[in-house]
Amino acid sequence: MIKTDDLIGLMAKHRISQREMAKRLGITAKTFALKLKKGRFGSDEIEIMIEELEIEDPMSIFFAKEVAL
Repeated sequence: MIKTDDLIGLMAKHRISQREMAKRLGITAKTFALKLKKGRFGSDEIEIMIEELEIEDPMSIFFAKEVAL
């Protein structure tokens, strides 16, 4: 499960809009929005976002699991 709020926050920090990130990923803005809503991106897309957003700890954003207590 992707932490979408954290991802959106990093995009804002780097002044990258959803439309611009979609362009960098080679997908439409609509497709990006749908993937963001579902929290599912391909490994190639994740690699690009890690590089573009200079993410030091990708596991905490892209591979976060919620544990039921």
